[in-house]
Amino acid sequence: MDKNGVIKQLSVFLENKTGRLNHVAEILGAEGINMTAFSVADNSDFGILRVIVSDPQKALTVLKENRFAVSLTDVICLRTSNEPGTLSKVLKILEQEQIYIEYMYAFSEGTEANVVIRPDKLEAGLAALEKNNIKVLSEKDVCHL
Repeated sequence: MDKNGVIKQLSVFLENKTGRLNHVAEILGAEGINMTAFSVADNSDFGILRVIVSDPQKALTVLKENRFAVSLTDVICLRTSNEPGTLSKVLKILEQEQIYIEYMYAFSEGTEANVVIRPDKLEAGLAALEKNNIKVLSEKDVCHL
């Protein structure tokens, strides 16, 4: 982790072919790398797997060795209560600071929700969340969810 509250996310470009997603999961599993959270978006030609893993640098290396187009991106993961309206409050904070969300994905468990966001202004987004007492997770926190 480079900065407090900023975590590394892998973006893996996948051909729209049967088994490509599983191939990534197999490679990471064989290397002992755990996938904590992920999202898949696709179009007619390719998909993008965005994934938070237990060892981003090792995952980057082994996926490149297996000829995947992959990059590391800085994102923010925050934890909120899993209640109606909570996400809107967080997004309002970012909106007031003129911060655009490039993409996001979330997962909830019981009374809490974890939200991964890629803001256009990473440092400003992080500062706005922390200023408003939104719990921002470290890479260590995320990898132990």
